[in-house]
Amino acid sequence: MPQFRLSEAARLLGVSDDTVRRWVRGGQLTATEDGSGRKVVDGAELAAFARAQAEAPDDPSTVGRSARNRFVGLVTEVITDKVMAQVELQAGGHRLVSLMSSEAVRELGLAPGVLAVAVVKATTVVVETPEGYR
Repeated sequence: MPQFRLSEAARLLGVSDDTVRRWVRGGQLTATEDGSGRKVVDGAELAAFARAQAEAPDDPSTVGRSARNRFVGLVTEVITDKVMAQVELQAGGHRLVSLMSSEAVRELGLAPGVLAVAVVKATTVVVETPEGYR
Protein backbone atom coordinates (compact mmCIF):
# COMPACT_ATOMS: atom_id res chain seq x y z
CA MET A 1 0.00 0.00 0.00
CA PRO A 2 1.45 3.44 -0.89
CA GLN A 3 2.35 5.81 1.91
CA PHE A 4 2.81 9.55 1.74
CA ARG A 5 5.00 11.76 3.89
CA LEU A 6 3.07 14.54 5.61
CA SER A 7 4.54 17.15 3.25
CA GLU A 8 3.42 15.07 0.24
CA ALA A 9 -0.05 14.65 1.73
CA ALA A 10 -0.24 18.42 2.25
CA ARG A 11 0.70 19.07 -1.37
CA LEU A 12 -1.88 16.57 -2.64
CA LEU A 13 -4.61 18.08 -0.46
CA GLY A 14 -3.67 21.67 -1.28
CA VAL A 15 -2.98 22.65 2.35
CA SER A 16 0.07 23.45 4.47
CA ASP A 17 2.23 20.86 6.24
CA ASP A 18 1.05 22.38 9.54
CA THR A 19 -2.58 21.71 8.61
CA VAL A 20 -1.84 18.03 8.00
CA ARG A 21 0.07 17.83 11.30
CA ARG A 22 -2.98 19.36 13.07
CA TRP A 23 -5.26 16.78 11.42
CA VAL A 24 -2.94 14.01 12.63
CA ARG A 25 -2.84 15.43 16.18
CA GLY A 26 -6.62 15.84 16.12
CA GLY A 27 -7.19 12.26 14.99
CA GLN A 28 -8.69 13.09 11.57
CA LEU A 29 -5.71 11.35 9.89
CA THR A 30 -3.56 8.49 11.15
CA ALA A 31 0.19 8.78 10.77
CA THR A 32 2.71 6.01 11.32
CA GLU A 33 6.48 5.97 10.97
CA ASP A 34 8.17 4.56 7.89
CA GLY A 35 11.45 2.66 7.91
CA SER A 36 13.37 5.96 8.07
CA GLY A 37 11.42 7.24 11.07
CA ARG A 38 9.43 9.80 9.04
CA LYS A 39 5.71 10.26 9.65
CA VAL A 40 3.60 8.89 6.80
CA VAL A 41 -0.09 8.51 5.99
CA ASP A 42 -1.53 5.43 4.30
CA GLY A 43 -2.53 6.17 0.69
CA ALA A 44 -5.99 4.58 0.94
CA GLU A 45 -6.77 6.56 4.10
CA LEU A 46 -5.52 9.76 2.45
CA ALA A 47 -7.73 9.14 -0.60
CA ALA A 48 -10.80 8.57 1.59
CA PHE A 49 -9.98 11.70 3.60
CA ALA A 50 -9.56 13.75 0.41
CA ARG A 51 -12.93 12.58 -0.88
CA ALA A 52 -14.62 13.39 2.45
CA GLN A 53 -13.02 16.85 2.55
CA ALA A 54 -13.97 17.72 -1.03
CA GLU A 55 -16.97 19.98 -0.75
CA ALA A 56 -18.15 21.69 -3.88
CA PRO A 57 -20.10 24.92 -3.41
CA ASP A 58 -23.83 24.55 -3.85
CA ASP A 59 -24.95 24.86 -7.45
CA PRO A 60 -27.01 28.06 -7.55
CA SER A 61 -28.79 27.20 -10.81
CA THR A 62 -32.25 25.70 -10.72
CA VAL A 63 -32.13 24.02 -14.11
CA GLY A 64 -32.71 20.26 -14.26
CA ARG A 65 -30.35 18.37 -16.56
CA SER A 66 -28.87 14.94 -17.11
CA ALA A 67 -25.22 16.04 -16.85
CA ARG A 68 -23.78 15.16 -13.45
CA ASN A 69 -20.35 16.75 -13.74
CA ARG A 70 -20.98 20.32 -12.61
CA PHE A 71 -18.29 22.70 -11.41
CA VAL A 72 -19.25 25.88 -9.56
CA GLY A 73 -16.53 28.50 -9.73
CA LEU A 74 -15.36 31.91 -10.81
CA VAL A 75 -14.56 33.10 -14.31
CA THR A 76 -10.85 33.95 -14.32
CA GLU A 77 -10.25 34.99 -17.94
CA VAL A 78 -12.22 35.69 -21.11
CA ILE A 79 -10.52 36.07 -24.49
CA THR A 80 -12.79 37.05 -27.36
CA ASP A 81 -12.59 37.95 -31.02
CA LYS A 82 -15.45 38.79 -33.38
CA VAL A 83 -16.89 35.28 -33.47
CA MET A 84 -15.38 32.97 -30.81
CA ALA A 85 -14.30 33.21 -27.18
CA GLN A 86 -12.23 31.25 -24.70
CA VAL A 87 -13.56 31.30 -21.12
CA GLU A 88 -11.52 30.02 -18.16
CA LEU A 89 -13.20 29.04 -14.92
CA GLN A 90 -11.52 28.15 -11.61
CA ALA A 91 -13.63 25.72 -9.58
CA GLY A 92 -11.70 24.76 -6.47
CA GLY A 93 -8.52 23.13 -7.71
CA HIS A 94 -9.96 22.65 -11.20
CA ARG A 95 -9.23 24.98 -14.12
CA LEU A 96 -11.77 24.52 -16.89
CA VAL A 97 -11.61 26.05 -20.34
CA SER A 98 -14.63 26.41 -22.62
CA LEU A 99 -14.76 27.58 -26.21
CA MET A 100 -18.00 29.30 -27.14
CA SER A 101 -19.32 32.08 -29.31
CA SER A 102 -18.55 35.68 -28.40
CA GLU A 103 -22.30 36.26 -28.54
CA ALA A 104 -22.83 33.69 -25.76
CA VAL A 105 -20.19 35.41 -23.62
CA ARG A 106 -22.01 38.73 -24.01
CA GLU A 107 -25.45 37.20 -23.35
CA LEU A 108 -24.23 35.42 -20.18
CA GLY A 109 -22.29 38.46 -18.99
CA LEU A 110 -19.13 36.37 -18.57
CA ALA A 111 -16.15 38.34 -17.26
CA PRO A 112 -13.43 37.76 -14.67
CA GLY A 113 -14.98 37.48 -11.21
CA VAL A 114 -18.43 36.32 -12.38
CA LEU A 115 -19.88 33.26 -10.60
CA ALA A 116 -20.59 30.51 -13.13
CA VAL A 117 -21.32 26.79 -13.37
CA ALA A 118 -19.45 24.61 -15.87
CA VAL A 119 -21.49 21.59 -16.93
CA VAL A 120 -19.41 18.82 -18.49
CA LYS A 121 -21.16 16.33 -20.74
CA ALA A 122 -18.88 14.10 -22.80
CA THR A 123 -16.31 16.43 -24.39
CA THR A 124 -18.40 19.60 -24.24
CA VAL A 125 -18.19 22.15 -21.43
CA VAL A 126 -21.29 24.32 -21.04
CA VAL A 127 -20.89 27.43 -18.87
CA GLU A 128 -23.98 28.87 -17.19
CA THR A 129 -24.57 31.90 -15.05
CA PRO A 130 -27.27 31.65 -12.37
CA GLU A 131 -29.98 34.31 -12.22
CA GLY A 132 -29.01 37.23 -10.03
CA TYR A 133 -25.26 36.82 -10.60
CA ARG A 134 -24.92 38.49 -14.03
